[in-house]
Amino acid sequence: MPDAKKLDRILKVRTLQLGLVRAEEARANERFVGEVTLRNRIAALAADIAPAPSIGPGFSLVAAAHFRDRLQQSAEAANGRLRAAEQLAQQAAEKTREAKRDQSAIEKLLDRAMAEQAVKEIRALEAAPPSRKIRHDPC
Repeated sequence: MPDAKKLDRILKVRTLQLGLVRAEEARANERFVGEVTLRNRIAALAADIAPAPSIGPGFSLVAAAHFRDRLQQSAEAANGRLRAAEQLAQQAAEKTREAKRDQSAIEKLLDRAMAEQAVKEIRALEAAPPSRKIRHDPC
């Protein structure tokens, strides 16, 4: 079994890795939220440009149809980006779970090594001869 110093160094590395992975997960979640916001904004714009009965030149209908088509294309692209961002967020969450599992394993190994060291020290104290001699005053 590795010694406590080595386990302590490994624990520090795993803790740093866990922090980096958590930061990556936070960025992925922020990106996902941004994509959801964008998709909702595009849907709101599409709802605002929906056809309404009006009396006027036909050019406005053509322009509205063109704008609706462009919004539809943007909505489809946003949905694709949303799916990609969701997948990245799920992958980042899985990486975070793996990093936490690794860190917990190292912590358990370190605790076990410390417990074994304490047992060894206790046994050494039990086996050691008494450290002080009882001296009586001269009779």
